Amino acid sequence: MKKELDWDHLRIFLASVRTGSFRKAAERLAVNHGTVHRAISALETDLGTRLFDRTSSGLQLTQPGETLVAPAEEMETQANTITRKLTGLDMVPSGTIRLSLPPAFSHGLLSDMLLEFAKHYPEITVRAISTNRVSDLLRLEADISLRVATNVDEDVFGRKLIRFVQAVYASPDYLKRHESMVEKNGEGAHWITWGDNHDWIAQSPFPKAKVRHVLPEVSMQIEAAAKGLGLIKVPAFAGDADPRILRVPSLPVLPGYNLWLLYRGDLRRVARIRAFVDFTTAYFDRNKHLFTR
Repeated sequence: MKKELDWDHLRIFLASVRTGSFRKAAERLAVNHGTVHRAISALETDLGTRLFDRTSSGLQLTQPGETLVAPAEEMETQANTITRKLTGLDMVPSGTIRLSLPPAFSHGLLSDMLLEFAKHYPEITVRAISTNRVSDLLRLEADISLRVATNVDEDVFGRKLIRFVQAVYASPDYLKRHESMVEKNGEGAHWITWGDNHDWIAQSPFPKAKVRHVLPEVSMQIEAAAKGLGLIKVPAFAGDADPRILRVPSLPVLPGYNLWLLYRGDLRRVARIRAFVDFTTAYFDRNKHLFTR
């Protein structure tokens, strides 16, 4: 007789299906690569069949694997429903909150905010998930999300906290070496940027500056700029917090994006969630000047 299937193994199976690789599944679930491998191996042993073919382009479901997806998702829905109902019984501001937020907000800002929050709510633990990926709140990947977005179209509760501005920064030494770049529209200077789409440079204050390095995180860009490698355009609150870099003189601030606080509707009466939402909203309102100047 086959033993009962382990729900945790099925949860890891679904994450592997949705991400297309064991490595990405491990990142999404915040576990190590070996945990994913062991879970899938155990599940295949319990079922007596192979669930994935490993190819150069990623994981491909076998026919038994495809058959397993629908019942596994049904179990996921039931597990999530149970979790939500039990979580809703919590009326005391204690326990753990899983907070998803972009890396740019996870350095000085988060620690400053948590220092004050912990004084008011010492029984609440915040587990931060620092990621640029949009966390799926409906699949319980996080309890609360601080998300940079123009609009939010998910079926979740949300509050728009602030609309932050951006600015262009460089090290003092770099500014001395490129004193004439403002008059020359950036000719001879270099951008440190992110991603593959650099169309924004044409509308930037320095359209003639070339891209030298592509770094995906704001903290990496700030480190590179502090070493004198080039110009960066980052949220002003992040750039202003580092004394090693300066705003390029005479340039106005640049448009930024909205920061939203999002959470599922079934959590709105949970004491620790309500406490964090109310505190965070008030914190950003009090410190709005840090994000808009």
